[in-house]
Amino acid sequence: MYDPKSLRAQEFIDHGEVLESLSWASENSKDGAVIRSIIEKARLRKGLPHREALALLDCEDPELNAEILALAKRIKMDYYGNRIVMFAPLYLSNYCVNGCLYCPYHSTNKNIARKKLSMEDIVREVTALQDMGHKRLALEAGEHPAMNPIEYILESIAAIYSIKHKNGAIRRVNVNIAATTVENYEKLRDAGIGTYILFQETYDRAAYSELHPYGPKSDYDWHTEAMDRAQFGGIDDVGLGVLFGLENYRYEFAALMMHAEHLEAVHGVGPHTISVPRVRAADDIDPGAFRGGITDDTFAKIVACIRISVPYTGMIVSTRESRECREKVLELGVSQISGGSRTSVGGYFERETENSSQFEVNDNRSLDEVIGWLMERGHIPSFCTACYREGRTGDRFMALCKSGKILNCCHPNALMTLKEYLVDYATPRTLEMGNALIDSEIGVVPNAKLRALVARKLTEIEQGARDFRI
Repeated sequence: MYDPKSLRAQEFIDHGEVLESLSWASENSKDGAVIRSIIEKARLRKGLPHREALALLDCEDPELNAEILALAKRIKMDYYGNRIVMFAPLYLSNYCVNGCLYCPYHSTNKNIARKKLSMEDIVREVTALQDMGHKRLALEAGEHPAMNPIEYILESIAAIYSIKHKNGAIRRVNVNIAATTVENYEKLRDAGIGTYILFQETYDRAAYSELHPYGPKSDYDWHTEAMDRAQFGGIDDVGLGVLFGLENYRYEFAALMMHAEHLEAVHGVGPHTISVPRVRAADDIDPGAFRGGITDDTFAKIVACIRISVPYTGMIVSTRESRECREKVLELGVSQISGGSRTSVGGYFERETENSSQFEVNDNRSLDEVIGWLMERGHIPSFCTACYREGRTGDRFMALCKSGKILNCCHPNALMTLKEYLVDYATPRTLEMGNALIDSEIGVVPNAKLRALVARKLTEIEQGARDFRI
């Protein structure tokens, strides 16, 4: 039944195909000649089909694994350079009618403090985020038709874009809300969202039913086919994700790659981003209760194999992960991270006194501390939102990325947005490090005219101008 061009979830995530892929990969991962041939194929930077990607993930040969990790690092640098895009989650509401066993928002949890931001609350939260230096948000909300209808989400987006505080402005709002209709995706598109994000949690249909005993999210097909409806609604940047730790990671990896192949086959463009969250402790949630826990080393190998298999797709790691883990996966493929995050409703304006968080944060550093750490590691923290605002989304973004020319846009934009952060928000130590980094990185801009333009814009930013983009 497997058909990547089908619009039916049971056909583009065919259980039988996943099982056959697991068997094929397990057998072939032990053959050094096969693995080497897959690595050589991956060096062409055209990506890999799910079976071959899974074989790399299954490989246990230390020498070959070193080659796999080195190739992931090289591909990351070739397409994304040393830039790391920064964002923050903004939780609007934790009211939810679903019964997801891994999420404290499930409707039978009577311990968690239920909260929903008013428009006045949103002004306070976004002002606090702007005072930190953030320009890009990911909106989060539980699924509750009465408390969190699409009208509330749309009103919240409009409010966020309208808030200007000192030199602060949110320039891109990504949205992570429950699967909805084509009509509602059209409304989100018209509201000016960036990427629509939806985590699958698990692709195993039987496990999915067990983990989602009731509520709208219990409909596997409706949930899994949401990205197609979003595309039909005019949202051409969509973000996939699996909640690793719930079920067998090999199954999830294979199905995740199949979902990416499906989007490419049907819409001509794969996912804009892939997120790799791991299940974490929260109110009423024990990660040890699930069957699929993975080590940090396995997690890093997953990141590397995703980067090799979908070289043009952005990869996101949140503050679910520790500093040490994030440091490792940044080298292997991750291109976006959150910083200074709060996973509670209303947690930016003031520290929460009642528990309303979705999960425990493992990296509790401030945004400025994260920025300084990234620069110490040789990365360029970027607050760029230019592609979305210049219409370089969907197939237009991917075409630019595949040509290798995206660095001509992204590298200069990263330097200019970092300069904004340094002038407006940085501590003295971060300011000093950042200016030194910009001085060294401006020479990397390949085109002499563009290099001169960026130098002028950097001076203008110091003089008070803002929001330049290429």
